[in-house]
Amino acid sequence: MSQPLSSAVTGAPQESSSSAVSWGPILAGTLAATAITLIFMLIGSGLGLTMISPFAGGSSSLATIGATAAVWLIVVQWASSALGGYITGRLRSKWVGVHTYEVFFRDTAHGFLAWALATLIVVGLLGSAISSLASAGASATATAVGATAAAGGAGAAAAVSNSDSTGGFSTSYFTDALLRPADGRSAPQNQSNEAVSAEISRVLINGAAQGEISADDRAYLDQVVATRTGLSEADAKTRVDGVLKRIDDAKAAAQKAADTARKTASSVALIGAMSLLVGAFIASVSAAIGGRQRDDDEERQALLQR
Repeated sequence: MSQPLSSAVTGAPQESSSSAVSWGPILAGTLAATAITLIFMLIGSGLGLTMISPFAGGSSSLATIGATAAVWLIVVQWASSALGGYITGRLRSKWVGVHTYEVFFRDTAHGFLAWALATLIVVGLLGSAISSLASAGASATATAVGATAAAGGAGAAAAVSNSDSTGGFSTSYFTDALLRPADGRSAPQNQSNEAVSAEISRVLINGAAQGEISADDRAYLDQVVATRTGLSEADAKTRVDGVLKRIDDAKAAAQKAADTARKTASSVALIGAMSLLVGAFIASVSAAIGGRQRDDDEERQALLQR
């Protein structure tokens, strides 16, 4: 004869009606961590402004600012995580009839939840600032690339960009080449200074975009400079060499700045991610420590009362 189901399960352990998650301590730890983060962020902003100056040579380098910001992010994350996690563990109620290992897991989970909630709140409150920090390297890179394009060119389109265009592609440089005098060198004497300057600019931009100035364009530049300035051919050639070297130097400096900005942004992003992961670990451990101290103090008090 089969045994009734109710009788078979009478001795089975009953599921607790209360949740294992104590949201009160979690919210308390979240508020503490968020407040500490905001305070430290304001302090960091003040210290960061001292590293920037409108005067030449008064500001710290981009690498120094990036490294300082990364270190400060680590300090903020670790300090707020430790405090928030400890408060979460210390304020939770004692779980009666729960194994020690389960208590440890619940404490660490509570610390992690407090850290996660605090992180979401900080992202919501300081979303624009965090976005600006994350995109600072990209913005600096874009600015440097733009300077590279202006100084050394970034493509054929930049080389021939001009208000005189047909079908979206400017032919001004090639038109200038077609209408040069028969010798292909000296500029027409009846051209205004503005027209000659515009033509020389198109030659320089095209050469920068192509990576070098052709022999014909180079000879044309030498002759135009000699004609317009009254310099000898040798002196005109020296002047052109100096200007071309300055263009190459500006291009190299812009490329170096772009590469430095890229490396700095990458380092800050990676260090920020690592600090968040370590912050989650610190919050979990701090909650476990706080919970254990709370239980130990309660047990010690119970022993003293006996």
